[in-house]
Amino acid sequence: MSKFKSHNEQNSGQFVDKHALIFGLISVFLCGIGFSIIMPVVPFLVQPYTSSSGEQAIVVTMLTSVYAVCVFFAAPILGALSDKYGRRPLLLICLLGSAIGYLVFGIGGALWVLFAGRIIEGITGGSISTIFAYFADIIPSQQRTKYFGWVSAVVGVGTVIGPTIGGLLARFGYSVPLYFGAIITLLNVVYGFFFMPESLAKKNRLKEITFVRLNPFSQLANLLSMKNLNRLLVSAFLLWIPNGSLQAVFSQFTMDTFSWKPALIGLMFSIMGLQDIISQGLIMPKLLKKLSDKRIAILGMASEIIGYSFIALSALFSFYPLFIAGMFIFGFGDSIFGPSFNGMLSKSVDSSEQGRIQGGSQSIQALARMIGPIIGGQIYVSLGHAAPAFMGMILITAAILVLNKRPDVNM
Repeated sequence: MSKFKSHNEQNSGQFVDKHALIFGLISVFLCGIGFSIIMPVVPFLVQPYTSSSGEQAIVVTMLTSVYAVCVFFAAPILGALSDKYGRRPLLLICLLGSAIGYLVFGIGGALWVLFAGRIIEGITGGSISTIFAYFADIIPSQQRTKYFGWVSAVVGVGTVIGPTIGGLLARFGYSVPLYFGAIITLLNVVYGFFFMPESLAKKNRLKEITFVRLNPFSQLANLLSMKNLNRLLVSAFLLWIPNGSLQAVFSQFTMDTFSWKPALIGLMFSIMGLQDIISQGLIMPKLLKKLSDKRIAILGMASEIIGYSFIALSALFSFYPLFIAGMFIFGFGDSIFGPSFNGMLSKSVDSSEQGRIQGGSQSIQALARMIGPIIGGQIYVSLGHAAPAFMGMILITAAILVLNKRPDVNM
């Protein structure tokens, strides 16, 4: 195993362990690619077990929602266990669980098997918070901004590549992308087993795990009680609900409305991911010179409203160019909202509260992505294919009103 320095030693020097860094970057890349690789094929895997497109849409959104439910409950538990027992065993177990989840989902055979696969993957998908804790352990504090930029870029690349790979592999069978995801995840487990060092020194580990540390609802209640954060988080929650709905019904929507196939659906996902990288790399730096975080967030939210309006029109007229235009406008808004939201969030509290608010923010996002697909699937079937987009227009308008009432705190 490679030479490795403890958390405290790293913070006082410039050393970053090569194998630890490679393993961490591969892991976040697989998080991006693993989540996105199945997006183009989920409706096609569900289709044999449903009797109508409406039932198919409900099942697809429920699969998305059950994943978010598992992440919501698993994230604080995995984080606490990694604080007590170290990052290495938790990350290896979680990656192994993700591989099993992909394999079970790919094998299928019945709806309950598909849900079992997503539950397994969702429970271990909560490992993203452990991965970020791992990076915080191995990277000296003065270098973290640079390396976390690498992390965001690697996740973005994984998200771009995943749907394209999934769409192309689907030509050999709709389960093939899942098997591919399982294989590459297992390879990372093997690499980590032999080369991944432990990042958390025993003297820095948690002595006792309390119930509060394991309870996501307690964390949310504490977070929302902070007056300088509640309006910001409520506005983000209102935005994330329709975004979670759109993500869940995207493939089903394009199948039902435009008769798209997995390869084209995957290509569209990848183009959106590429746009996200371009927006954050080229456009955001220019916006930050002219606008505050709050104004950038509102610009992003307004862009999402316009994007949703184009998507709704594409459903009403069955005209896919409107859908493509809407997705690009929506994607631009989403890509600039995220960094500006995180900027406002981090500036709202001092350094001692950063871990708490970031974890709480992830829990709120998971909660929204749990609710959004359920609501989106129901109104998609009962009110029409344009209904989730109209919901997005309404909720994000409300989010802008909430955010505008928030007192300016370091914005």
